[in-house]
Amino acid sequence: MQLWLCPLIAFLLGSIPFGLLIAKAKGINIREHGSGNIGATNVLRVVGKKYGITCLLLDALKGFIPVLIAINVIRISSHSPLMTFDFPEGWILHIPAAEALKGQIAHILTALAAVLGHNYSPWVGFRGGKGIATSAGVFLALMPAGLGVLIIVFLIVFITTRYVSLASIVAAAALPMVTLWGSWHHGRIQDGTWNKPLFVFTVVIGLLAIWKHRSNIQRLREGTENRFTRKAKSTHV
Repeated sequence: MQLWLCPLIAFLLGSIPFGLLIAKAKGINIREHGSGNIGATNVLRVVGKKYGITCLLLDALKGFIPVLIAINVIRISSHSPLMTFDFPEGWILHIPAAEALKGQIAHILTALAAVLGHNYSPWVGFRGGKGIATSAGVFLALMPAGLGVLIIVFLIVFITTRYVSLASIVAAAALPMVTLWGSWHHGRIQDGTWNKPLFVFTVVIGLLAIWKHRSNIQRLREGTENRFTRKAKSTHV
């Protein structure tokens, strides 16, 4: 039951359009303003900083919570979850080390379902955000150290260019390489125990994130993409 229930919960949780709900609470239809996207970046631009940050955190939790649950209720005997919860024993499916691939696939399907739920939410006509925040939540549960590297990559590009979209695209492109580096660094590739479903997932998520940014890529090429700039302080004489 856990093998199909975890992805289902992930999709339903991921599909909650927090950006749309937050903006609606302020009397704004976020799909009619800015880029029309329901993600945190557009909420920040249109509704305000604190609402954008709230949306960012909630969208990240949509990815983090279901994957963390999956890792804890579908347990591979040779691996210990970084964060454990005391679920009733009857809820936990124990996967022997020899069948680790089955557990890894279940974890990755849960992660993918969360991102797809956000990107193609049935509550908004199977449309949604670009999945960056939700993907960050997923990778916080799956590979927290790798996420830290990606955040550094994102910040370097963003601080240098002031383009959120470009920073997101570069981080998405770097995702599979960071995953491979982590597996090699920990000796998992050398001994054949590396998480192959995770690598495939990072390729899929990276390509999906870049595809969802195709309109941003066009605007970047045309020089019309919105750039975050610091507001100048007003002076009073």
